[in-house]
Amino acid sequence: MNRRILITGGAGFIGLHLSRSLLDHGYSILLVDNHSRGVSDSDLNKTLQNKNVSFVDCDLRDREKVLQLGNNLSAIFHLAAIVGVAHVSKEPDRVLSDNVQTLANVIELAHRQHNFSRLLFASTSEVYAGTLEKLGMSIPTPESTPLTLPDLHRPRTSYMLSKIYGEAMCQHSKLPFTIFRPHNIYGPRMGMSHVIPQQLQKAHFSVDGQSVEVFSPDHTRCFCYVDDGVEMMRRMMEKENCEGKTLNLGLESPELTIKEVASECYRAVGKKLVVDCKEPTEGSPTRRAPDMSMTKLLTGYSQAVGITQGIEKTYAWYKTNVFKANSVSAI
Repeated sequence: MNRRILITGGAGFIGLHLSRSLLDHGYSILLVDNHSRGVSDSDLNKTLQNKNVSFVDCDLRDREKVLQLGNNLSAIFHLAAIVGVAHVSKEPDRVLSDNVQTLANVIELAHRQHNFSRLLFASTSEVYAGTLEKLGMSIPTPESTPLTLPDLHRPRTSYMLSKIYGEAMCQHSKLPFTIFRPHNIYGPRMGMSHVIPQQLQKAHFSVDGQSVEVFSPDHTRCFCYVDDGVEMMRRMMEKENCEGKTLNLGLESPELTIKEVASECYRAVGKKLVVDCKEPTEGSPTRRAPDMSMTKLLTGYSQAVGITQGIEKTYAWYKTNVFKANSVSAI
């Protein structure tokens, strides 16, 4: 049985955690990345020491190089994408064109495999943004929710538009596929442009009684620790009943305010801090929570790591590898 898995964006946050999970279950891994967003750190280097892991530095926009990745893959997790407010705001055209082109090349690579079982495409919870804005929708939100386009002239829509188009590409690829829509996955090594590591950093370098700024304090999210997320992803790949499906990836509860999450971060750090509530972040939805009933039914998996334990584990990693080491973390 062929058990060789390609992970694009493999040096990034979710990619590296996923590779470790797959290794624990007897798979061999090919990580592909060009380090345009991540860093080559001790976590990555330790993973690369495993004899069942190989790494290729590859620009996925280059079809010739992509097609040189071989024809003995059983599955591909396509996680690579241009993401982040800086890119989306400044280069929306590149976000659209590059994300579509890289997926097109990956699809062509998948077609050339001899014994291929699944293409797994990382979409985004942002695909629901237009529906929420234009029509309103139920929360927690099921995957069956009709997708509505937002106003196309806004640069920040480019990322979610590239993912909606990517979902359509998978649907029409004539490949066995599974699409998953991540919702607020967090954990060690996720970079600093996210609320949990940001609040942990602020708390780590604060003193008791100090005020800490928290934006969008009353907005609510359901946060999913990365170990739970990658377990769902592995099961989506392995289970035949997930083929051809579009599934939410995350947790349905607890739905917490950003202020409550910040307070959890302060408890993990061991500081008594005052939340300084600031204005909502532009473009941030007031609520976001996935309906996870379909994913639970098909994968047989739900939550193992609660928010308190997850934030404690995340802080332990950042404290050692970033805050004390004065280093950076991959995204």
